[in-house]
Amino acid sequence: MKPPFQKDRKLDLSTLQDWPRKAREDKAATIEKTVEKCPYCSSKKIVKRGTRKKKLEEVQLYLCNDCEKVFTPQRVKGKTFPLKMIIDGLSWYNMGYSLEDSCNFLKEHYGHDVQPTTLSNWLEEFGKLCTYSRMREFGKKLYTPNQIIQSVTLFHRQVYRYRYHRAKAELCLQEFRNARLSPLKEYLEAVMAECPHQLFRDGGRASDNAKFDLSQLIVNERFNFAVRLAQFVLQAVNNNRERHEILQKFMLANDSVTVAAEVPVYIDSDDIDHMKIALGFEIPDIFRSTAGVEQSFAGESQENTGRDLPSTDGNDGKGAYGDNPQSSVSTAAQGRQIITGHIDFLQIRNGSVHILDYKPNAHKERPIGQLTIYALALSRLTGLRLFDMKCAWFDDKNYYEFFPLHVVYKRHKIKITKDQTRLNQMRSAAGIEEISSTPQNTGRDLASTAGNESRGTDDGD
Repeated sequence: MKPPFQKDRKLDLSTLQDWPRKAREDKAATIEKTVEKCPYCSSKKIVKRGTRKKKLEEVQLYLCNDCEKVFTPQRVKGKTFPLKMIIDGLSWYNMGYSLEDSCNFLKEHYGHDVQPTTLSNWLEEFGKLCTYSRMREFGKKLYTPNQIIQSVTLFHRQVYRYRYHRAKAELCLQEFRNARLSPLKEYLEAVMAECPHQLFRDGGRASDNAKFDLSQLIVNERFNFAVRLAQFVLQAVNNNRERHEILQKFMLANDSVTVAAEVPVYIDSDDIDHMKIALGFEIPDIFRSTAGVEQSFAGESQENTGRDLPSTDGNDGKGAYGDNPQSSVSTAAQGRQIITGHIDFLQIRNGSVHILDYKPNAHKERPIGQLTIYALALSRLTGLRLFDMKCAWFDDKNYYEFFPLHVVYKRHKIKITKDQTRLNQMRSAAGIEEISSTPQNTGRDLASTAGNESRGTDDGD
């Protein structure tokens, strides 16, 4: 006798011809997380060795053929509740909800009872990762918990989930060293209502093979706090397509510097020409048109396709934008070429705007051109100097950082004429300081001059 909730299913013969295609789609949609090496001996000779059934979940076990040890991929051990449930509890509390309300949300979402004391223990144990906790009380005075994070769904060829932490942006800009970055807040607030969605659906094609001159570029490798957050959050991800989504939600709600995620940016050919002529930037030909067909920025991650709506957003996915046909004029009618993109993480820290991009296997990736174009577009849209921006890509092991200004602006040595060389010899003989052969103004002065000129030209456009 079948259970009362089970209903009879009728076989639809019309769908049998599409079965191979659907099977491939289902297989591609459920990409399981793989373990690369053994945590004990770093050997790559590992195989699956059954599962371990816990009270509320079932975890995969792995066997190392070298050291013959059985292990699980999670670093956080000895927890009754799933790690994903712990992460959501931390996020709801730091959004401004009380312990009792956060526990009620966990029960509604997962169906398990969590006591406020248990959530309090989680906050104490993982408090070093949740640096926003020291700003939480100040953020509650500015916005209510359901207003502190604004989110909207953008239908730009793919489905993107734009999120903006309003309280964190205001608190970060109150610091003296971040005060000059206030135009960034104005742009992030304007995205909700004034984003030109037509440009992202019908914009000009951009090339991912932009060959920037990297002769004077220095890429620094660091063990950043973002790496620690990625190591903690990615343990709870069983599907590789959910990595961006879960990491963005956690960093936006719990760290103290991430103010926005999936920020749409764009730049056209006129802006590139202005930067080349007025500012002296060395930018290669990054546009290529294919029969007037417009395509998106080729460097973006493909994991954004089919993202589920998050459960810890402020407005629960209400208010989707991007379907208004009157949003913008087509670029083909204006004869311009457009580059569009979406910044994974946008941070305000140490007096600079940090543009972060999550790249699995970051040590094999070189998205310098992609991030540089993001920085140029954000500088043009906000009026901020390129000197005040840094770009980085990271994963759960590595963090690589560089200055985008060093990619497009090169300092040239001043040639010394024969007369000037003779003058230096005469001055040295007289005990007077020689004339330096290198320019005395620093890169900051050059960048400041370029930024002021850019801002003045923008006002006239």
